[in-house]
Amino acid sequence: MIKFFRRIRQNLIKENKVSRYVLYAVGEIVLVVIGIMIALSINNWNQERTNRTEEQNYYRNIQRQLSEDKGLIEGNIDYNNSFLKQFKYAIEIIEKNDRSSKDSLAKISLNLQRFSDFHRQSNIYQAMINSGEIKLLKNQKIIDKLQRLEETYIYINKLEETHSQAVMTFVVPNIVSSIKVHSMRVENAEIMYSFQFQNQFTLFTGLMSEKNEIYQEALDRIDVIHDLIAKELESS
Repeated sequence: MIKFFRRIRQNLIKENKVSRYVLYAVGEIVLVVIGIMIALSINNWNQERTNRTEEQNYYRNIQRQLSEDKGLIEGNIDYNNSFLKQFKYAIEIIEKNDRSSKDSLAKISLNLQRFSDFHRQSNIYQAMINSGEIKLLKNQKIIDKLQRLEETYIYINKLEETHSQAVMTFVVPNIVSSIKVHSMRVENAEIMYSFQFQNQFTLFTGLMSEKNEIYQEALDRIDVIHDLIAKELESS
C-alpha cells in the first residue's frame, strides 16, 4: 500500500502536476491523521476494557473480603453475648452477697480477662489507596461507603485496645489478689464481693455492649456496600 502511494506521488512529480500533487499530499496527510486517530481510539478502547475488567475484579475481591469480615464480626458478637450473660449474673451474685455462689463467681471472674478482638486477614481498600489503584473504581458512592466502613473499623480497634488495657490494669491484679487460679479456690472473698469488683463487671458489660453496637453498625455498612457492588457488577 505504501509503495502504491509512493508511485502515485512520483508520477505526479514527473508530470509536473503541482496542484494535483499538493492535493494528493494533503489527502495523504489526512489519511495518516485518520489512521492515527483510529489507532488511538482502538488503544483507548482496549485500555478502558482492561480497566473495567480490573475494576470488576477489585469489586469481587472486596466482596469476598467483606464476607470474611462479616463472619468475623458476627463471631465476635456471639462471643461477647456469651460473656455478657455471665457478667450480668455475676453482678447479681455480688449485689445479693450470695456467698453460696462463690465458686461460680470465681469462674466468671476469670472470664473478665477474655475480650473480642476483630482483626482482618487483609485490607484490599487500604492496599488500593496506597497503590493509587483506587482510581479504577468509578462508583464514587462505593468508595465513600468503604471509607466510612474503614472509619468504623478504626473505632472498633480503639475500643478493643481500651478493653485490653482495662483487663491488664484492673482485672488481672484483682484476680491475682483474690483467686488461687491453679486450684480455682477463692482466697479473698472480700475482694470478690466488694462494690469495686462489681463495678468492673458493670463497666465491662457496658463496654462490651458498646462494642456490639459498633459491630452491628459495621455489619450494616457491609451489607450496603455488598448490595452496591452487586448492582455495579450486574450492570456491567
